[in-house]
Amino acid sequence: MSQILAIDQGTTSTRAIVFNADLRPVASAQAEFAQHFPASGWVEHDPSDLWSTTLITCRAALKQSGPVQAIGITNQRETTLVWDATTGAPLCNAIVWQDRRTAQTCADLRAAGHEALVRAQTGLLLDPYFSGTKLKWILDQHPGARMRAAKGELLFGTVDSFLIWHLTGGAVHATDATNAARTLLYDIHKGAWSPEICALLDIPPEMLPEVRNSADDYGTCVPEHFGAPIPIRGVAGDQQAATVGQACFKPGMMKSTYGTGCFALLNTGATPVLSENRLLTTIAYQLDDKPTYALEGSIFVAGAVVQWLRDGLGIIDQACETGALAEAADPTQNVILVPAFTGLGAPYWNAECRGAVYGLTRATGPAEMARAALESVGFQTRDLLEAMHADWPGQDAPTLRVDGGMSGSDWTMQFLADITGAPVDRPPVLETTALGAAWLAGMQIGLYPGQEAFADTWAHERTFTPAMASDLRDARYAKWKRAVAATLTV
Repeated sequence: MSQILAIDQGTTSTRAIVFNADLRPVASAQAEFAQHFPASGWVEHDPSDLWSTTLITCRAALKQSGPVQAIGITNQRETTLVWDATTGAPLCNAIVWQDRRTAQTCADLRAAGHEALVRAQTGLLLDPYFSGTKLKWILDQHPGARMRAAKGELLFGTVDSFLIWHLTGGAVHATDATNAARTLLYDIHKGAWSPEICALLDIPPEMLPEVRNSADDYGTCVPEHFGAPIPIRGVAGDQQAATVGQACFKPGMMKSTYGTGCFALLNTGATPVLSENRLLTTIAYQLDDKPTYALEGSIFVAGAVVQWLRDGLGIIDQACETGALAEAADPTQNVILVPAFTGLGAPYWNAECRGAVYGLTRATGPAEMARAALESVGFQTRDLLEAMHADWPGQDAPTLRVDGGMSGSDWTMQFLADITGAPVDRPPVLETTALGAAWLAGMQIGLYPGQEAFADTWAHERTFTPAMASDLRDARYAKWKRAVAATLTV
């Protein structure tokens, strides 16, 4: 039986899914792990948890499915690990992408005028989100670590590299271009680590992994882990894997993943577009040594706003209740919620502002709050679309291909179509991240079809068509913009 194992190592859990020759999931397992918050704004993972949950879930899935032909890996991006090149022992806990401990370092680099270099080479902003300043912090905190790294005794990697190293018994230290592009250290134009930025952050290049294609040879998983040697043939960061899983292979195609936050990627083809609207320029995927670029916008709070309705306000017991509540809301009320619980992401990038609610009346109740919460996701997505259109003008409004848990809400997806004025396509399988990793690995070994044939198999479960009048759409969005402006000034 021809099958592929996809490892989906996420921020709060690890999943393993086995896909058959028709790219259908036939077995899966999931395991959560602890989050560590040693100080305000700090977020860490125990590397042993990342590794143990990978072994546990893969073994459980393989027990259900039987043998597989290859492994594909997708992972939480930017999370930073350093480990011993001989023993594999971590130097310290992994610093998670959400961690803000290097905010002052970024501010100092920005004040010294270094952001222009960083943006020009990496397409990114100077922000603690990315791996580079996290790695600098780790090396600063451990005396002698830089000397050891320069001797090849310590290795750096994002989670994919860490898993590859351990799966191959230490034989392969590598990453793919999509993960490298999120480190703040990789020149996305030259396809190589940046000597200038490594020198700026005092990072020994000897500790960096080899960068390979998203579909490539990443060595072989040693038999002791899963009972047989299994080749690793596909790797991509989670949002890029979802872009692949949604078959967004043509310039102008866009996917938007709605989980705890929301990440939207717009394929710009062979040309990297440097954003003038504080979006990120990144690599969507790289095949046959040819990168395909994307503009990316990040929303910090999407599904998390529904969790807040449940856990913070207590007005719902389950997330699925929000659609019916929103439908029942008084249409004459215009409550706007700006969910800046941890600041605002793209295109604002303001980590200091906090959430606000506008338009409250004595008649405002749970239904109106639920509607405002769901609408905030649509408004924020339009913010990203407006910024993308400004950065890449002359393009028609793209059809949005959506995935992630929140995309299962019909009410939210209809409002998304209404407020953006763009059709919204939802596929039958909402968790497309693992699907993208599986396709990369399966395509590399010849099990799955190439890009065009794979794109032809993509299907939508439902299309949401804009039904709101354009003047109402623009008026409502203008009120959202005023609410955001007010929130940013508080």
